[in-house]
Amino acid sequence: MAWGSRSSSSSSNYHVFLSFRGEDTRSAFTGHLYNTLQSKGIHTFIDDEKLQRGEQITPALMKAIQESRVAITVLSEHYASSSFCLDELATILDQRKRLLVIPVFYKVDPSDVRHQKGSYGEALAKLETRYQHDPEKLQKWKMALKQVADLSGYHFKEGDGYEFNFIEKIVEQVSREINPRTLHVADYRVGLESRVLDVRRLLDAGSDDGVHMIGIHGMGGVGKSTLARAVYNELIIAEKFDGLCFLANVRENSNTHRLEHLQEKLLLEILGEKNISLTSEKEGIPIIQSRLKGKKVLLILDDVNTHEQLQAIGRRDWFGPGSKIIITTRDKQLLASHEVNKTYEMKELNQKDALQLLTWKAFKKEKAYPTYVEVLHLALTYASGHPLTLEVIGSHLVGKSIEEWESAIKKYERTPKKEIFDKLKVSFDALEEVLVNFENRDNPG
Repeated sequence: MAWGSRSSSSSSNYHVFLSFRGEDTRSAFTGHLYNTLQSKGIHTFIDDEKLQRGEQITPALMKAIQESRVAITVLSEHYASSSFCLDELATILDQRKRLLVIPVFYKVDPSDVRHQKGSYGEALAKLETRYQHDPEKLQKWKMALKQVADLSGYHFKEGDGYEFNFIEKIVEQVSREINPRTLHVADYRVGLESRVLDVRRLLDAGSDDGVHMIGIHGMGGVGKSTLARAVYNELIIAEKFDGLCFLANVRENSNTHRLEHLQEKLLLEILGEKNISLTSEKEGIPIIQSRLKGKKVLLILDDVNTHEQLQAIGRRDWFGPGSKIIITTRDKQLLASHEVNKTYEMKELNQKDALQLLTWKAFKKEKAYPTYVEVLHLALTYASGHPLTLEVIGSHLVGKSIEEWESAIKKYERTPKKEIFDKLKVSFDALEEVLVNFENRDNPG
């Protein structure tokens, strides 16, 4: 399928917002972290010292936090001695539902931050005297320190080795977060948006507890894989998963390789395990179950055609709460046998969308020449809204005259559609070969 995608860019102006105590780390650790992020093309906000001269967070800093996708908080020895830093931290944590917060405990113990001990206890004791008239603010700061210490982050201690190695690990994670492994959907996005919304609603229905599994079913070439890729791209941007895996062409790959090969790919994609070599799918099942249990994953099983495939790579009870699994198949009954209760039927395009897709493929623009209107409708009648057929016809007739269009369509019409769809293998090349053969058979040599 090539319905196409013009993926929307993020509205964020910054990839990363750096929160830190300038006197502690500006010219050392944080400065080096900032330079490394920037050198990797990660657009990072760092204040220019003037912004921290007052007591309150300035509108410029607030705007920078709101326009960032990741916040890195460098919790150094004297971080808590700055009321400005504490206000900044509380502001960041207020937005953690949409903002990924990565704490860096730089030469401080996370437990000191969590329980306000050591230099953090001393700093809070001084602030309590200064802000005794505002106990709510003090409580908010203490809560922010506890919350940030409870997040997964990085801890650098004296004697831990080179700082640049430590910084590289942080930058690698940020890079993964801001550049999710999106998939190419197609060339022209026609009739796809409403379908993506429908599938998202199915996935989001009900409680966040448990594993959400849905099936997308329909005939070959109707766009199931295209829809699954589009949903996958939206989910990895909208949600935080512990692991991602899109297993494409399961039917073809399980015929070419063994099922344990697909299990190895699943473990590689989600855990990064490169050295697992399975001797059978029976060996792989308990390994996947034990290694992935408790992890929130996004898994797409594309073009499944046997129950054995689902049993080997897609059991609901293998994954943690919040996991989302999408199965595409031509066989609706297969979904029922795997207890997939939420299903979405992928149907052919309506007349309007079919015309738009055919026009884009044949003329590379939104509207065709008026003289082609009649032959376009002949082609639409023949294709009956089947996306892959529309795409192949459009590509095959690019640059052809009206007479050539009419001749080709008449030859297509001599063969019942069922013969084409029976030969169709969800392959652009397969359908194109069929149509070319139909066109050439009256013109041997």
